[in-house]
Amino acid sequence: MNSSSIWFIIISVSIVSILPRILPVAVLSRFDFPAQLKKWLSFVAPAVLGSLTALYILAPDGYIDLSINNNFIWSFIPTLLVAVRTRSLLYSLLVGMATMALLYNFF
Repeated sequence: MNSSSIWFIIISVSIVSILPRILPVAVLSRFDFPAQLKKWLSFVAPAVLGSLTALYILAPDGYIDLSINNNFIWSFIPTLLVAVRTRSLLYSLLVGMATMALLYNFF
């Protein structure tokens, strides 16, 4: 492969990657949606994030693991407490990483 074909591939992949993200925003931003639809859509992202998080915590190996050996559950508990109390993404992230590091290194 020469450099021009590599550049063609990079540009083509970039266009194909960015179009599905920009096109819906550009088209749908011209419409005015009803308030109920806007409210309903505001719950979609947190619901998807919550379901992915629950799946990752409760089924880390592809099957539900509610045993005492599931480090993800043990790490989730202090992380959730810090997140609810402080409402800080930084503190939640630091507590989650620290508890996972402690659990992996000492237990």
